[in-house]
Amino acid sequence: MGLHDECGVVGIYGAQSAAQLAYYALTSLQHRGQESAGIAVSNGDAEGKIKLHKGMGLVGEVFKSDDIAKLEGSVAVGHVRYATAGGRTIENAQPFLNTYKFGSIALAHNGQLVNHTELRSLLEDSGSTFSSSSDSEVILKLIVRKYIEKGGKPGHSGHDMELFIEAVVEAVKAIKGSFALCIMTQDVLIAVRDPNGIRPLCIGEINEGSGSYIITSESCAIDSVNGKFVRDVAPGEVVVVDKNGMRSILTNGSSSTEPAVAKRTCIFEYVYFARPDSVIDGIPVQEARYKMGAMLAQESKVDADVVIGVPDSGIGAAIGYAKESGIPYVTGIVKNKYIGRTFIAPTQKERENMVFVKLNAIGSDLSGKRVVVIDDSIVRGTTSRRLVQILRRAGAKEVHFRVSSPPVKFPCYLGIDTPSKGELISSTHELEEIRKEIGADSLAFISLEGMLKALGSNAFCRGCFSGDYPV
Repeated sequence: MGLHDECGVVGIYGAQSAAQLAYYALTSLQHRGQESAGIAVSNGDAEGKIKLHKGMGLVGEVFKSDDIAKLEGSVAVGHVRYATAGGRTIENAQPFLNTYKFGSIALAHNGQLVNHTELRSLLEDSGSTFSSSSDSEVILKLIVRKYIEKGGKPGHSGHDMELFIEAVVEAVKAIKGSFALCIMTQDVLIAVRDPNGIRPLCIGEINEGSGSYIITSESCAIDSVNGKFVRDVAPGEVVVVDKNGMRSILTNGSSSTEPAVAKRTCIFEYVYFARPDSVIDGIPVQEARYKMGAMLAQESKVDADVVIGVPDSGIGAAIGYAKESGIPYVTGIVKNKYIGRTFIAPTQKERENMVFVKLNAIGSDLSGKRVVVIDDSIVRGTTSRRLVQILRRAGAKEVHFRVSSPPVKFPCYLGIDTPSKGELISSTHELEEIRKEIGADSLAFISLEGMLKALGSNAFCRGCFSGDYPV
């Protein structure tokens, strides 16, 4: 019942079996989305067609070995998606593929546009048709429209590549919101990161010196294909990879070291979304979680016997808290790893009770003890309340709840599925009311200042805490 990130993307260029590598990368990005998965692939020949396979479910459910075998080619883009309610249909699964008289384009998008409704209306007025309700398809159709307006001509060699890149740059300047994009034509891979760098995107090299590249949401996906991390895509940067190598175009007057628009990476990547083995914009995620936990201990220490973390994203902060406070860390809670994505609980009550199936306490770690439990966030408060019940049932004498992010008071409009403001417990309740609601003996959140100090930077979107959004 917590926050959900929208998606994970990957682009592969110049690899012998691009679809196979995209499959490995998407499997390592599965935490970013479990609703649907897809891969588009081309053999790198401008005259060839882009093939696409996508479906509802986890990566391993959507792709069998013969599906991958059919996706021959050296250029690929892939996508895993978490959909907000109402959007869970195959029509909204990505990548989106557009085949028209100039050639084919496939696009995978992580993020959310804030001006997609206006853009969609304009495109529909000029003759574009849509097969989905997704804002991502708007970006694809906008690129096609810009290319046609520039006088792009059909020919045996596919797109006029320089005109196509210009069309991408113009389209990117017209869209507003958060976006990390992987776009492919039959023989080129293009990646784009929004001017604020809200959604993460990074570049890796496959088989050093071979001219093969991977561009993806998180560095853990580069590791999954045995690649070498090169760098993050800069905010506002368009990266083009083709037979001549990799080049960069900056759309917002920035350079890879000095963005012209304020850089505002989503702070929740470090709290919750990203895998602990990823490094985003130079900050190792697990190290950030250790530091946030240590800061939480400095700000709100309590006398206790053990510290535990809520799996998975609360564990790093719990280890940091334990080390800083000198209170021993124990496992305390186990997570059932085999709850299928397909388990649908129709009522709110049943969804809340799913916490008992998903998490359980280790009585021998907790019985008769004063317990500090660290979680990454409190959203509606229902999971936290169930969690406290589980710990008390296991014999915990006291339960002190500590949270490694500040209170979430505002919904996100930039690519995270958060409840409405009225459903966010910190928006409608004071601290003491929340403590009573969840049944803890004490409750404390990290301060925003403490969190930024722990991260060693100020360059984050923190709209969900402050209501101040970069877009």
